[in-house]
Amino acid sequence: MSDNKRSQAITQGASRAPNRAMLRAVGFGDGDFNKPIVGVANGYSTITPCNKGLNDLSLRAESALRKAGAMPQMFGTITVSDGISMGTEGMKYSLVSREVIADSIETCIQAESMDGVIAIGGCDKNMPGAMIAIARMNVPAIFVYGGTIKPGHYKGQDLTIVSAFEAVGQYSARKIDDAELLQVERHACPGAGSCGGMFTANTMSSAFEAMGMSLPYSSTMSAEDNEKLVSAGQSAEVLVNAIKKQILPRDVITRKSIENAIAVIMAVGGSTNAVLHFLAIAHAAEVPLCIDDFEIIRAKIPVLCDLKPSGRYVTADLHQAGGIPQVMKMLLVHGLLHGECMTISGQTIAEILKDIPDSPRTDQNIIRQWSNPMYAQGHLAILKGNLSTEGCVAKISGIKNPKITGPARVFESEETCMQAILARKIQPGDVVVIRYEGPKGGPGMREMLSPTSALIGEGLGDSVGLITDGRFSGGTYGMVVGHVAPEAYVGGNIALVQEGDSITIDAEQRLLQLNISDVELEKRRTVWKAPQPRYHRGVLAKYAQLVSSASVGAITD
Repeated sequence: MSDNKRSQAITQGASRAPNRAMLRAVGFGDGDFNKPIVGVANGYSTITPCNKGLNDLSLRAESALRKAGAMPQMFGTITVSDGISMGTEGMKYSLVSREVIADSIETCIQAESMDGVIAIGGCDKNMPGAMIAIARMNVPAIFVYGGTIKPGHYKGQDLTIVSAFEAVGQYSARKIDDAELLQVERHACPGAGSCGGMFTANTMSSAFEAMGMSLPYSSTMSAEDNEKLVSAGQSAEVLVNAIKKQILPRDVITRKSIENAIAVIMAVGGSTNAVLHFLAIAHAAEVPLCIDDFEIIRAKIPVLCDLKPSGRYVTADLHQAGGIPQVMKMLLVHGLLHGECMTISGQTIAEILKDIPDSPRTDQNIIRQWSNPMYAQGHLAILKGNLSTEGCVAKISGIKNPKITGPARVFESEETCMQAILARKIQPGDVVVIRYEGPKGGPGMREMLSPTSALIGEGLGDSVGLITDGRFSGGTYGMVVGHVAPEAYVGGNIALVQEGDSITIDAEQRLLQLNISDVELEKRRTVWKAPQPRYHRGVLAKYAQLVSSASVGAITD
């Protein structure tokens, strides 16, 4: 080494002495400073059962990282419980938390110049939030899912959290009494893990596995099973290898891998929220994707799995039947999956699926045979029309009537609608409109599980339509249409609907139509005035100023 280079090296080394001094205080020794530093983004909390077990997974990952030759640095990130806040003002913070989570992970990793990150999450928003951050930063990363909850049991039936929401509607309709409602509540959630059907958390975990950012089979494991701990350790080992080989998230998160994820979402009957979240993830990864792409993929993909909320089984059953690899192999052999896509392990999708049978086992009914799908086409339809010129999302699985035309019952908030449902003021044939609940108008785009479940519980799920510029829970099903864009707050036509107007929801024609003339529509527009913001300070006010339309993912950057 020349005297000049030696001098530069000494100077650089000296300048890092304060950094090393602080790292020694958290456990670094002399031999550790040349090892990759890996962030462990730990979503643990006791706020929700979804995240209750994440600390154990984080500790297992931390140990595995050390053994693999890396230096872990653990940090926390927030979560909120959609299920607990559902139907309250607190639900407005749910989608907002996706952005807070993404920003917090990006902030920690980038501020500390970490070489990689293992993100460990188990609830609806810390999953897409983590993936948005991973796609933005583009440092080696892997996602570890906290795992699904096991089903509750009561009177020979498998229960999920949606069972409790539907029981409220049954109670309102006097189909069950106080004692029965209490028993459903007591048995619905037996332990740790995310909501047990193919709701939003299990949908996103399945999609991340399909996209190649999580390990095979990891997306459907139960939170309380030992294999989940083992998988967390294996994920850490895979991440260290990705750091050594510099396999980056944007090598994995591509247009084709996102198409794979969407195909699997359709095949398993996943949540409407996946549309919103994958638009945001694609934006973060700078991958072109628009809402119409979901409709194109939907038309090609059959629904292969009989899973709640509209089916019979829970995600733990899907795991035992072969999990996401079995679903992916069926799509692959029928030319509906991009097998050449790279995964974070360095293997391609085709290599990972090489030994998976082409068809599911015949001793189970959860994954249907290719010749006998639940539905011939995917269940998440993109509807357009004069009520949603930018598009909206309808979940059309399990509905008896794919078309309804009826009088509008207009509500300016979820709470006023819920009061009307519980007072039994909604009649068969009505089309319920809940507006000013969009990304800006809510703000925060609340989920409408309470009113939709109450309608199901009262026996109105097949005879009443519901449209909103808000969202739905992954547990929602029935003739419901969400993410209506443009939203009411920015002057979308949903703001111009009047009580008694005729509205058509047509899933087959993919149409959402207000049946009045263009002249009348424009007349109403001239007198419409934008409402004042509901919040003027704090996180909700900031979010309302920044957030985009739902049709592009409700993004904030």
